[in-house]
Amino acid sequence: MTRHPLDRPIWTALSGRQSGFALGTGRARRIAADVGVFIAAEDDSPGSLAALAELVRAHGESWRMEVGAAPVPGVQTLSEAAGVQMVAESLTPAPPPAFAFEPLTEADAPAMLALATLTKPGPFLARTHQLGDFVGVKRDGELIAMAGERLKPVGYTEVSGVCTHPDHRGKGYAAGLMRHVAGRILERGETPFLHAYATNTGAIALYETLGFRIRTQVTVTALVPA
Repeated sequence: MTRHPLDRPIWTALSGRQSGFALGTGRARRIAADVGVFIAAEDDSPGSLAALAELVRAHGESWRMEVGAAPVPGVQTLSEAAGVQMVAESLTPAPPPAFAFEPLTEADAPAMLALATLTKPGPFLARTHQLGDFVGVKRDGELIAMAGERLKPVGYTEVSGVCTHPDHRGKGYAAGLMRHVAGRILERGETPFLHAYATNTGAIALYETLGFRIRTQVTVTALVPA
């Protein structure tokens, strides 16, 4: 049976369109340390899991995010959490956002990292913004909200990095920016997808109002050297 490209989105992205961000070759890949923490093996064969364990030992804490999660010999599981993967074949109709936003560039990188560090939308490091296009809302020159793209398996692009400064929440920035990012992905002929922890029911409900639906359950596992 052919595996769906989103069952192992990290592997599909790092062995395909985003291989330039990958560490390792062959049967396991890890994203560069200043870009993210994600890691994946091609499959759950002993050789692939051994290659994955070697990358964990070489580069430290690494996160798997996929359907199922076979134990990895020779490393320690730091944490494990249930998540959901959602896709949007189309978006629900809505008027354009009632606020101004703009594309973010390399010059915005320090502000993007600062906002993500404050709000913790997920792993976001010095070069995470280079994985895809980002847009943001600024007030008096300060970046107060953003959203963008992360993993890019063939035919799909992940919506990620969605966050709003605590002083500016409740104004629809997250939904408006997500709708714009997802719409651009659809215009390219790709399908937008995203991930959320299963316990984050408020975020999941928001994503459903935009047109996302749960495709499958995923397991998020943080691994460290034994």
